[in-house]
Amino acid sequence: MAATINPRPEREPKPMRNVDRLDNLLPDIIEWRRDLHRHPELGYEVHRTAAFVAQKLREFGCDEIVEGIGQTGVVGVIKGRASNSGKVIGLRADMDALPIVEASGAQWSSQTTGSMHACGHDGHTAMLLGAARALSDARDFDGTVVVIFQPAEEGGGGGLAMVEDGMMERFGIQEVYGLHNMPNLPIGQFAIRPGALMACADEFDILVTGLGGHAAMPHVCVDTIVVASHIVLALQSIVARGVKPTDPLVVSVTTIEVEGEAYNVLPQTVRMRGTLRAFEESVRTEAKTRVIDIAMQTAQVFGATADVDYRDGYPPTVNHVDQTAFVVDVASEVVGGDKVDPDRAPMMGAEDFSYMLNERPGAFIFMGNGASANLHHPEYDFNDEAIGYGCRYWTQLVSRAMPLTRSSV
Repeated sequence: MAATINPRPEREPKPMRNVDRLDNLLPDIIEWRRDLHRHPELGYEVHRTAAFVAQKLREFGCDEIVEGIGQTGVVGVIKGRASNSGKVIGLRADMDALPIVEASGAQWSSQTTGSMHACGHDGHTAMLLGAARALSDARDFDGTVVVIFQPAEEGGGGGLAMVEDGMMERFGIQEVYGLHNMPNLPIGQFAIRPGALMACADEFDILVTGLGGHAAMPHVCVDTIVVASHIVLALQSIVARGVKPTDPLVVSVTTIEVEGEAYNVLPQTVRMRGTLRAFEESVRTEAKTRVIDIAMQTAQVFGATADVDYRDGYPPTVNHVDQTAFVVDVASEVVGGDKVDPDRAPMMGAEDFSYMLNERPGAFIFMGNGASANLHHPEYDFNDEAIGYGCRYWTQLVSRAMPLTRSSV
């Protein structure tokens, strides 16, 4: 069972030392966001975006800027006025877009046909840049902040690539934090939970091979359409009968393909694709075994064969308990305790910040994007009214995690 946070008394927003600085920066941050939105890039091919980020960090006077981590990731190091705490925290934003044709109608719509920022990574990048600027200017903290700009979150595993490139060890990161906008969560609100917040995202391909032939003579064929249909139905028994009713699990077949379009031909092969989502590793492992066994054995019953290619995707995004309690307090100080949900229901979407949370303690929080199209929708656009809240969340997190005291100066 996932841990829970005890109810906290409502907190009023507290004054923050960087508020005036951030307010003055907001027009610039909004323009950065809109520039990034106009020029979306996919996967690891975020060369313009990474160069934009690196140039801004240089202008801010970051102590160290390293490009090319995890292929095209960018890391900036900002040292506080003191380093007595010895603490190093990482703050992460993702940079990549999606292969979607934009239909938002915004003046700053994508200028790249077939690509758009449909998940708000342009906003995430701009907000972390804004926080980096404020932190670099003031440096009113005791320790080191590592700002992480990651490529290829949308299916490419850029978070894993940066981890495997030795990012955590190279920069001495002790804790790591992430943030994502959430459509239809009101502007100025946050939501999080300890334990599993988002699911894994595994994929599978199933190739069913039978004996094709004339549709009018099915008795001399092995009908792969029938076999595939039975496999689809049998896979649903994994959720209904294969795991405990209290263990969330989704197994979905999303495509069924055959060669040709004839009305009178039974195909030799059928290819199916699907996804599996779970929060617990034990459930994920058991369900994976069942997908493979059911596909192969169902096909065998009908005299066909099934080859299964199952690929582990992003692991579940699991928030650490202490760090989750900490960011609940931070967000409460930014917007007020009544605007922070500390026990958000988990969601079946996936996020490759999970790889970083598997390496270091930390937490991933949702931030309101207001009434907008859903993520990955062609009409989606990041809400610029949310930018100030995201920037203040980052700067307040640093102030709380590494407070500057008289004795530390």
